[in-house]
Amino acid sequence: MHGALKKHDQLIRAGSCIEGKWHAKRYIIRRKLGEGAIGTVYLCEANGRQYALKMSDEGSSMTVEVNVLKSLDKVQGHTLGPYLLDVDDWTSPGGVNYSFYVMEYVQGESLTHFLRANGTEWVGVFLLQLLGDLGKLHKEGWIFGDLKLDNLLVAKSPARLRWVDVGGVTKIGRSIKEYTEFTDRGYWGLGTRKAEPSYDLFAVVMLFLNLFFPRRFPKGEHNEQLLCSKIDQVKVFALYKNCFKKAIKGKYASSEEMRLDVANAMKKQRSKRKASAPARKKKREKADFYFWAEGGGLAAAAGIFYVLSLIL
Repeated sequence: MHGALKKHDQLIRAGSCIEGKWHAKRYIIRRKLGEGAIGTVYLCEANGRQYALKMSDEGSSMTVEVNVLKSLDKVQGHTLGPYLLDVDDWTSPGGVNYSFYVMEYVQGESLTHFLRANGTEWVGVFLLQLLGDLGKLHKEGWIFGDLKLDNLLVAKSPARLRWVDVGGVTKIGRSIKEYTEFTDRGYWGLGTRKAEPSYDLFAVVMLFLNLFFPRRFPKGEHNEQLLCSKIDQVKVFALYKNCFKKAIKGKYASSEEMRLDVANAMKKQRSKRKASAPARKKKREKADFYFWAEGGGLAAAAGIFYVLSLIL
C-alpha cells in the first residue's frame, strides 16, 4: 500500500463523514471491511441504508473497477457483482485527493461456514452457479482473476454465491493484475497469467480444494500430479473429479463447457440412483423378511425349550 493511502486509512475512522467532491453526497463510515492492493473497503451508511465504500489513491485502477461493475450491471436478469451506487473523489483535511466508489453491501456468510452448517451436498449447487456466472462475465470480455474464498459470500433467501470484490477482474487477453498464489496457475507452473477463461477455471478448482484443505499445501516438483492426487483425496469430489482434473490441465476452452460436463455428471448420478432404487427397495424388503423370519424362528425355538423344561 502506498504511503498516501496509509495516511488516509489512519484519517478515516468510525463516525467519519466522507463527502463527495463532485456529487456532494455524504457517507458516514461505520467500520473497515477489508483492504487490498488497490484500496480499502469500508461499511458506510447513507439515508439509513448500508453500503460498501472503496477508497484509493490509484485513480486509474479504480476506474477499471468501476467499468467492471458497470459492465456487470449490463448483464440483464443476473446479479453478478455488487451494484454500483456512486463514483466520486474525496479531499482529505490535509488536501490530498482520493478516488472512491460506493457499491451494494452484500450481506452473507463465508462459503466455508455455510457448508459446515448446511452440508457438503451444496458443493455441486455452488459449483454450477459459479461456473454459470463466470461464463456470463467472460462473455462481457472480462476474467475474474483473483478468484478466492475471501472474494465470495453466500447470500441467503435464496442461498446464492455473490462476488464482493472485483479488484482482480482483468480484460481478456491482458496479464492478470491481481492474484493469490494458491489459486494462481502461474504459481503452480501449470500455465501463464494471461487473462483467459481457463485461468478462472483453474482457480475454481483451487478454490474448492481450499475448502477441504483450509491450511492449503505447498507446491512440489510434479504439481499436476500433486493437485490431481489432492482432488482424489476429497470424497465429495468423486462426482466432479474428472472435470476438476481437466480444468487443472487447461482442457476447457470455456466456462460453459465445464459447466455442462459437471451438469451431465450430476444427471448420470441421479439416473443411476433412480434406476437402482427398486433393487435397493427389494433388497431391503428381503433383508427385513429374513430378519423377522430368523427372529420368529428363534422365538419359536425358545418357546419349545421352555415347554420342554417344564415337562422334564
